[in-house]
Amino acid sequence: MYSLARPLLFCLDAERAHTLGLAALETAYRLGLNPLLARKPEALPTKAFGIEFPNPVGCAAGLDKNGEHIDALMAMGFGFVEIGTVTPRPQAGNPKPRMFRLPEEMAVINRLGFNNGGVDALVKNVERAKRQGILGINIGKNKDTPNENAVDDYLYCLERVYDYADYITVNISSPNTQGLRDLQGEQALRTFVQELREAQEDLAAVRGHRVPMLVKIAPDLSEAEIEGVATVFNNLSIDGVIAGNTTVDRQMIYDHPLAAQVGGLSGKPLYEKSTQTLRRLRLHLDNNIPIIGVGGITDGADALGKVTAGANLVQFYTGFIYRGPELIDECVSALRRRRIGVD
Repeated sequence: MYSLARPLLFCLDAERAHTLGLAALETAYRLGLNPLLARKPEALPTKAFGIEFPNPVGCAAGLDKNGEHIDALMAMGFGFVEIGTVTPRPQAGNPKPRMFRLPEEMAVINRLGFNNGGVDALVKNVERAKRQGILGINIGKNKDTPNENAVDDYLYCLERVYDYADYITVNISSPNTQGLRDLQGEQALRTFVQELREAQEDLAAVRGHRVPMLVKIAPDLSEAEIEGVATVFNNLSIDGVIAGNTTVDRQMIYDHPLAAQVGGLSGKPLYEKSTQTLRRLRLHLDNNIPIIGVGGITDGADALGKVTAGANLVQFYTGFIYRGPELIDECVSALRRRRIGVD
């Protein structure tokens, strides 16, 4: 069914198609038509961060920024769904057009800039959802918050979403908020994560339950930078890492007409770069800190490659745009065949 709808969606502006595609998915869910879209995968239980996931294949943040389609996405068969990135206050994001498809590359360039309705709106959407699955909430800072005060935005969102998330992701790796990636520098990162870790443990004591906190890093880090962030994460006993985000590198599409567009590149061209970052991170990171592998997954073999490189779980977003819901079962089946991710 998605193969029939995709050509129509691809005739539209990418961002407009994104909105309409999610609306159609929501309608199908409410009408009970999900079986026409895709076959739900059989369970492949996988434990990470102290959570039992029904399968290790998740929906990456960015697809549902405001948590408006949680139940519809969970009904597709994802082992977990991550919503956001959300900021303390609503913000419009960067000027349009800001999302561009590269169909021949199975890729997207975006410079959305954390466009979202704010954390209060997201919480209301989560409260309305049935949430029959594992939910991650991805948090960020507002564009006009300077880096020296960035932790305040993250602390605010952490407290606000704490009771609604199965895990929380700290996003400091988007290339579309100016200066955000500077927080990945070893010294800045240590101070930043230390404050968040203290707040996390304080919330756990007050609320009576502990919610895992992950940090999402960029695929553009050097070997030395990867070793630096791993050292910080090891020392501060972070619960997990997501590797990674979109890339500003254009080497893999240097001759494409859209290569000069500013923003983060996602999709198939990102696979090798993001997987290499994952592999290097796994070498430096303590073995008891799980990793979610993201970036360029467009088929089951890609999902398997991420796990082979050291990921415990995987996520995709752009691959879902190009392949549709069938990609979920394909990835779960590939991991099952190799008995990877099974306790």
